[in-house]
Amino acid sequence: MRFSEKSVLFIATGCFIGNIPLAPGTFGTLVGIPICFFLSKIDIQISILCIIIFILAAIFISREAEKILHKNDPGSVVIDEIAGIMVTLAGLPFNTMVVALGFIIFRLFDIFKPFPIKQIEMKLSGGTGIVMDDIAAGVMSNIILRIIIFLVHLV
Repeated sequence: MRFSEKSVLFIATGCFIGNIPLAPGTFGTLVGIPICFFLSKIDIQISILCIIIFILAAIFISREAEKILHKNDPGSVVIDEIAGIMVTLAGLPFNTMVVALGFIIFRLFDIFKPFPIKQIEMKLSGGTGIVMDDIAAGVMSNIILRIIIFLVHLV
C-alpha cells in the first residue's frame, strides 16, 4: 500500500512546519523535542528501538518526498532534523539545560557539517543521504553533550 502524496509531505515536513520560509530545519528540530520528552519516559532499550524505527521510516518518507517534490534534499523536508534531535537527546536526562544545549549543538553540527557529516551527506543520496547526515550530527551532539554533562555535572 502506498501513502498518498499529501500524507508523505505532511510527515516529511513535520506537519508542514518545514514549509516555513525561514529556518525550516530549526523549526523541524523543535518539532522533535516533544517526541524526545516521551522517549525519555520509557525504557532506554525501547526508546532506542523506537528511534531506529523512526530513522528507517524517515529514510523512506524522505525518499518519497524527493520524488514528489522533484528536488534533491528539499529544505522543506524536516523529518531528518526530527530524527537527528532524537539521536542527540537519546539516553540523556530530559531537562531544560540538556535540551537547550542539545538543540544548539545539534543545529550547529547540522548547519556547518564538520567532518565526517559533510562526507556522509555527499556520499549518500536519496532518503538515506537526507537522513544520515542528521543522524551523524545527532551522534556527535550526543557525545559532546555527554562530555559536557560529565565535566560540568549538569545532572
